[in-house]
Amino acid sequence: MACNCGGVSPQTPVVYHLSLPDGTTRSYVTYQEALAAKARAGGIGEITITTQ
Repeated sequence: MACNCGGVSPQTPVVYHLSLPDGTTRSYVTYQEALAAKARAGGIGEITITTQ
């Protein structure tokens, strides 16, 4: 059954992926989590944003 959320469109889930140079990829729910993980890895790696 469809949700009647007051006419507001549902938001698309966003996932932040941290790719490290050694080939490791991790997924995070928030950008802040991905950024903190990147900092723990020495500030290396690339954060990409995808939608599900």
